[in-house]
Amino acid sequence: MAKIDLAEVQRYLKDQKIDGWLIFDFRGQNHIAANFFDIRRDILLTRRWFYFIPQKGEPSLLVHKIERTNFPSPPKNVHWYVSWQELKSKLGEMIKRSRNIAMEYSPEGAIPYVSCVDGGTLEMVRGLGVEVVTSANLVQYFQSRWSDEQLQSHIRALKQADRVKDAAFKFIGDKIKTKQPVTEYDAQKFILESFDKVNMTADEPPIVAVNANASNPHYSPSAERCSTIKKDDLVLIDLFSKEKTPNSVYADITWMGFVGATVPQKPKDVFEVVVRARDAGLQMLKEAAAQKNTLQGWEVDARVRSIIEQAGYGDYFFHRTGHSLDTNLHGTGVNIDGHETQDRREIIPGVGFTIEPGIYLEEFGVRSEINVYYSDEGPKVFGPIQKEILALL
Repeated sequence: MAKIDLAEVQRYLKDQKIDGWLIFDFRGQNHIAANFFDIRRDILLTRRWFYFIPQKGEPSLLVHKIERTNFPSPPKNVHWYVSWQELKSKLGEMIKRSRNIAMEYSPEGAIPYVSCVDGGTLEMVRGLGVEVVTSANLVQYFQSRWSDEQLQSHIRALKQADRVKDAAFKFIGDKIKTKQPVTEYDAQKFILESFDKVNMTADEPPIVAVNANASNPHYSPSAERCSTIKKDDLVLIDLFSKEKTPNSVYADITWMGFVGATVPQKPKDVFEVVVRARDAGLQMLKEAAAQKNTLQGWEVDARVRSIIEQAGYGDYFFHRTGHSLDTNLHGTGVNIDGHETQDRREIIPGVGFTIEPGIYLEEFGVRSEINVYYSDEGPKVFGPIQKEILALL
């Protein structure tokens, strides 16, 4: 049933002094559970199920009797229930030897990306006499670290993303040079078509935003809502994609261009602050690795944010510094965040994430985004890093 290595999980539980890991789901509300187990996707699971991995011994599955065939490779210990009383009784038997267990829960919602268990279920489990601790570190260790094959898929995705980014800026520049109308939506379509030609995919369309539109970090043009790109416009392109093969890892980059021959001084100055902040975060990671220190996500965010605050733009940087990258664009590993949330998870070898500070003024916004893979030797960036705004004419 499990896609994870049971012996490795149990070693981790022992090291962390956690008696077991209780994975719960109801109608797909725990997206983390679905990523771990081979559950039939053609049939909706409509009843609660629990999968318990003890620190020692065999795992157990508790599932409703009418849905027992939805688990094609169940563990040896399978328990069926019908009534809610039976569910509670059998769950209590499964975990009775545990003092503490991990679940997809985050104290005070500090890391909402791994908070997938409802409050009522937490109350029920605690009522059975166990302490519930967060599984955030378990999830990161067993779901968010990249395999060697996934790392290579990311590197290939980055190469394609960089190529498509260059082609998109050229597409815009050529349209302007030949006096043909071009919109943000036209450039977005160009990017999507370019990715499709090389067998790349994404869950969401890329961002192409000019001037004040770029001050909305999650702006997305559409046929009904988009701006025409004109000479002397500042253009932000945020594109992300991965290979269509299973278990591939995303690349996610943001670059800035100017529709002209010479970039005006103010955008140049603001972008220079963003570059210094981005590079300060990367340098902090390098120094920590050299000194064999371990950083937490919030610490890197604080360093990056301090550069922008010192330059007087703190109020204009209103999102986290970076997010986890894995098979999902926004993964389940550590985020570079002490602003929107307080991510105190350690940055461990094998995880990937973005560093993407931005400054979003009323008249224009700028952002620079790089992808970092944290190896045993420290941070690695496999794609080009933008140093100045590109002049497109």
